[in-house]
Amino acid sequence: MIRYISIIILLILTSGLYAQKPDSTGNTIKQWTLSSDFTEEVIVPFDTVFSLFHRYRHTDRYSFANASLGNYGLPFYQLNFFDRVTDPDKFLYNYYYPLMFVPDRVLFMNTQVPFTEVVWTYGTPTTTSEQTFRIKHSQNVNRNLNFGVVYDIVFSLGQYNYQRSEDKAATLFSSYTGDRYKMYFSTGLNNIISLENGGITDSSQLGQFVPREVQVNMGDPNKARSTLKNRNFLLVQQYKIGGVSDSKVDTVTGKKAGFMGLSGTFSHIFTFENNRRSYSDNSPRSGFYDSAYINSQFTFDSLSERTVKNTLRFDFLTNPTRKFRLGGGFGIRNEFMKYSQIIPTHDTMFADTASWKRISNAVLGKLFNNIGDNFRWLATGELFLTGYRAGDFRIEGEIAKSFDWNKGKASWVAYGSMLNTQPSFWYGQWGGNHFEWSSIPEKEFRINLGTKFSYPARKAELKFDYSIIDNYTDFNTMALPEQHSGALSVAAVTVSKELKAWKFHLNSDVLFQQSSNSNTLDLPFVTVRSAGFFEHLFKFEQTNGALNLQVGADVTMHSSYYPYAYMPATGRFYRQERVKSGNYPFLNAFINIKIKRTRAFLMFDHVNSGMTGYDYFMIPTYPMNIRMFRYGIAWTFYN
Repeated sequence: MIRYISIIILLILTSGLYAQKPDSTGNTIKQWTLSSDFTEEVIVPFDTVFSLFHRYRHTDRYSFANASLGNYGLPFYQLNFFDRVTDPDKFLYNYYYPLMFVPDRVLFMNTQVPFTEVVWTYGTPTTTSEQTFRIKHSQNVNRNLNFGVVYDIVFSLGQYNYQRSEDKAATLFSSYTGDRYKMYFSTGLNNIISLENGGITDSSQLGQFVPREVQVNMGDPNKARSTLKNRNFLLVQQYKIGGVSDSKVDTVTGKKAGFMGLSGTFSHIFTFENNRRSYSDNSPRSGFYDSAYINSQFTFDSLSERTVKNTLRFDFLTNPTRKFRLGGGFGIRNEFMKYSQIIPTHDTMFADTASWKRISNAVLGKLFNNIGDNFRWLATGELFLTGYRAGDFRIEGEIAKSFDWNKGKASWVAYGSMLNTQPSFWYGQWGGNHFEWSSIPEKEFRINLGTKFSYPARKAELKFDYSIIDNYTDFNTMALPEQHSGALSVAAVTVSKELKAWKFHLNSDVLFQQSSNSNTLDLPFVTVRSAGFFEHLFKFEQTNGALNLQVGADVTMHSSYYPYAYMPATGRFYRQERVKSGNYPFLNAFINIKIKRTRAFLMFDHVNSGMTGYDYFMIPTYPMNIRMFRYGIAWTFYN
């Protein structure tokens, strides 16, 4: 694996070293993603961030604190309740979502020059190494047409037996942004393999043996593994009518052609996803599971889900040169879903297969208003009229205000939503060698409210979230689906701030959250991630070069609570009331370096391993990795 990655890096370096130029060339790179309804471009700042580069994991960028099985690339969930992925269509991969390329996570680009980025990290020693590798390339054919590709690998052998993760994700994307016609295209392939060891048998062994000698619940007899394959496709086509071209602006009045400068956009949005999950076990009667409904000699559970969505809509906007700008849209969407799964027959050796087809139809709407450049409001909604999701609805709203202060812009946003949602099909239907259930869950009703104040110039952000949930759906202590019939409320406050004194920095994220019913949903009251470091820019006059350096340490810690346990056969986290985790600091010591467009880091991960006890569990029976030396490097080339 290392050899192949090294060859790729050398080839890229050979072709890119001669093309690397200073940032002063003026080359522009535009990045954006699409809004949740796929109708608007949402600008994403171009990221070659040097600060805290050692935080290289995609999971930690999505949410700053996560509970994992110890090895990167295995299933995990976000400690912040409001960061968790709850979309029913993402049920099969919600514990891998930040690692995958799916339609709502596509990042498009437009570049004046070809752009290439390579990021590689490695954790020692070789026998239990963790490697990540990403290569991204994008270039324009002409001013409007762009193509790009990203290939991402997480390959980690794991410190404990049968804990290997192998995640491979790739996406091909393209965009055409003309004055009247726009097209956005992407296709993604995600292959995820997770070896399942069922956790360790005795935590007292952590202080006596090296990780590979600690006994696990499912080892060589089982050779259990989970496999997830995702294939997806996105195609968005838009055609504008009305005053859309800058060439039509009146040079005297500044007004655009058309009635009151009104422009409209017809859109067709097509998405396709195919997910397949399988679980295999060579020794289902080894003692980890209580029952075997299909075969006592071998387990091979398999299920699949296919989703096709077609949306037609029309959106309009008044003259964007006016101070008062009003816009909106409406449309219809058809959803086709096919579910397939093994059904136990309790015949000890045989199982049946079954499939279900579901069709739903929804109407969509949007209305927004921008007043000047510093105030706006937005309301969106959808209502399912017929089919499987009939009665589901979603209403969302947002009000935003910007402030021009001495140090730069500050912003305040208030947002809220009301959702009535049919839980995932898999909460109501499941079949396998060790688990089966069949029920019709009630619709889950949620009201979400929140507000956020952000002041980038001061590197400060304050956020408050509150949610009321009826028919909250998750997995109980028996690892079976369950709905909480009463109302459940959750509140959270997140504070992010970087303090600076001379060249010393303290970058902190603090989360406070509370659930109204800890028996149904338990959360750590306090979660902290904080990094303290010294930063200095070295300048070399003789070579006209510069080196930026950060040296420091960071800590992640949360208060005690009952975390979820993990069930390999279903790949789901479920409630447990036996073991608490928390009040354990995970300390890292790091050095970050940047020279021109090259970034690198050196890090001792979990440097306090064995010094502050052995309660380093985020999930019961799944210890985190012990001390590990990691390093990584990123190259960025603009030809």
